[in-house]
Amino acid sequence: MMTEEKPHILIIDGMALLFRSFFATSAMGHFFPNAAGVPTNGVQGFARHTMTAASVFKPTHMAVCWDMGAHTFRNDLYDGYKANRPAPPEELVPQFDMARDASALIGWKNYGEKGMEADDLIGSMIAHWDGKAEITVVSGDRDLLQLLRPGVNIALIKKGYSEYDIYTEDRFVEEYGITPLQYIDKKAFTGDTADGYPGVKGIGPKTALTLIKQYGSVDGVVAAIDELTPARRKRIEDGMDMLMLSRKLAEIHCDLEVEASLEEMPIPNYDDNVKQTLEQLGYSLVMRHANSLYVTN
Repeated sequence: MMTEEKPHILIIDGMALLFRSFFATSAMGHFFPNAAGVPTNGVQGFARHTMTAASVFKPTHMAVCWDMGAHTFRNDLYDGYKANRPAPPEELVPQFDMARDASALIGWKNYGEKGMEADDLIGSMIAHWDGKAEITVVSGDRDLLQLLRPGVNIALIKKGYSEYDIYTEDRFVEEYGITPLQYIDKKAFTGDTADGYPGVKGIGPKTALTLIKQYGSVDGVVAAIDELTPARRKRIEDGMDMLMLSRKLAEIHCDLEVEASLEEMPIPNYDDNVKQTLEQLGYSLVMRHANSLYVTN
């Protein structure tokens, strides 16, 4: 008897692709304003990335996950979380809503959870479909590597629209020498300068990996702290509070209630009506990209 093939869900980290697309083009002064003079460069880049990913990975279903506002539970845990990031450029601000609207117009299902990051929603979707679907996540965020497991690939976007640095669980373990979940413990020690939390001062990536490989986790290191060299012991003892807080900040929450069904995540048809609407909204680059990737229905 033939076994039924599992669905393949493509999950897009919408905000990551929007930001990457905006800065890649704005650096060259390209904003592609629409008829009302509103920039569209981030929206169009996001849509082109997403269309390309659907063409490359050939999923059976797809979803786009979004951050829903700048403030999340991590800001409540630590005032400095992402506090060092500058405010988004004024040319980007209107494109947040425009990107979600364009995504829905094209036929992609949008998901977002107030007070949580897209990472948490992506992690929860992976947990929800664990063992029941193959999953490919497209993002530019290496934090998502902690979500790797059998049946899950993380495709990190590179330069251009069709090059990806694809991680599987096996590749991660071979490259880092730890499990994907232990990546959280590594970040607890090293912190994350982009997200604005320091980890333990004086503990760099190599030392963090050494400690995790030997003791298994943050808790394992703390339990064996008397075995460490005096210098490492002092650094960790001095930074203990931030170590524990950094681990909470680094961990992607995978326990959100996911109200998603395969029926609401179909692969859309990029037909003439969609392309005409994209053209009318000033998204001509997206329309041409669709024409280059898909046969008109």
